[in-house]
Amino acid sequence: MSNENEVLFNTEKDKEPKMKVERKEGEPTSAFKGASWAAFIIGVGAYLIGLFNAMMELNEKGYYFAVLVFGLYAAVSLQKAVRDKEEGIPVTGIYYGISWFALIVSISLMAIGLYNAGSIVLSEKGFYGMAYVLSLFAAITVQKNIRDTKNARERE
Repeated sequence: MSNENEVLFNTEKDKEPKMKVERKEGEPTSAFKGASWAAFIIGVGAYLIGLFNAMMELNEKGYYFAVLVFGLYAAVSLQKAVRDKEEGIPVTGIYYGISWFALIVSISLMAIGLYNAGSIVLSEKGFYGMAYVLSLFAAITVQKNIRDTKNARERE
């Protein structure tokens, strides 16, 4: 008899309405935030695991690590400068120009480094290039999501 009561109790509990968290206007969905973070972690993680396992000199590994960090910073900085400008927030021309320059230099350093790397096979070069691009794109998306969420919550 107690088994039946437990079953009835459980079915009644399942029928209770679940609390739905309201998303603010302009706030990205949880799925989009999660996908952005996953892409960032996968991109950076794959790049770093590839570097760790690479059969190259330590100074080469340091070069590719520095290019990754520089590229991530440059991409986020440029995204912020472009968005600030679009929203009417003052951005100096020099900062805007340096942001573009830094991103172009970081991508160029990666491309030139991979082109001249004699110790890396072509498939590995492609792997590093794709992981690098994924990491830059994901960093921009994560930063955008953070800013959109903050702005949406401040409006209310």
